Amino acid sequence: MMTVLESAIGVAELPSVSFRDRPVIVVENFWSAEERRFFREGMNKAAWKQLSDLENVLQDFPNSGNWAKAEIGSAEGKHYLSRLQLPCIQEHVESFPNIIGRHVGFSYYSYSSGDCLLTHDDTDQGRLTVGRPSLRRRIAVVSYLHEEWKPDWGGELIIYAKREDRSSDSVDLVPTQCIEPRPGTLVMFTVPRYHRICRVDLTAGSHRRLSIAGWFMTEHA
Repeated sequence: MMTVLESAIGVAELPSVSFRDRPVIVVENFWSAEERRFFREGMNKAAWKQLSDLENVLQDFPNSGNWAKAEIGSAEGKHYLSRLQLPCIQEHVESFPNIIGRHVGFSYYSYSSGDCLLTHDDTDQGRLTVGRPSLRRRIAVVSYLHEEWKPDWGGELIIYAKREDRSSDSVDLVPTQCIEPRPGTLVMFTVPRYHRICRVDLTAGSHRRLSIAGWFMTEHA
């Protein structure tokens, strides 16, 4: 299994990286301490909902603790997207034919001890809303905003690939990357891609795994 140390790149490498060659991109120290503080201040003002309050999401992710989600404020959202004007994102999104619209959807997330997210590939989650277009998730993005995180605290992002040459009715997966939620790290990967968030350990105490996560999406006729 590949670790973050083997797969991470530096910020200076971002202008030349492509999802064609690297479907999972990990950038350490992308977000400065000042930026993380800025986002956490926004989190303190946000209106949070627990997983138990999100009926449809709870159906998709049972036994996942009771993590919390909140909408991003306008100022924080603008800054977040301004930093994600990256060539690799634009190149991948625009590689799909017959696009009639481009969308983004990002939220704050807070995971405490006991919280996790079960294995999924970002294609079957969510519910269609009458009168709204069906959007296709193309790139998943997560940014870690907490002040510190220790290995014993868990919360790693595990990314999987399908095993080759295996005949089975169920999906047979092998882990390819284990990404520690290191403060300031940016993770991006193409969708669909199976992944999960490991359960935050009791040793985390009152520390929370804080992130912004979501997708770049396309709309098609």
